Amino acid sequence: MGKQCQITGKVFNNAYAVSHSHVRTKKRQHINLQKKKIWSFSKNRWITLTLSTKALKSLNQMKINI
Repeated sequence: MGKQCQITGKVFNNAYAVSHSHVRTKKRQHINLQKKKIWSFSKNRWITLTLSTKALKSLNQMKINI
């Protein structure tokens, strides 16, 4: 699997790199992906996921609320 969040499905963003003379060239803005081990209660084992930091933040908030 490529650079994609396994929960939110986020991928890169298309943008322009603008030089001093305002020549625009296309570039990719990659998302901040982290590999994390998360305990699965249904499977009763650790699962390694590739998550964006925004998805990781939402998982941490859900643990506090539950």
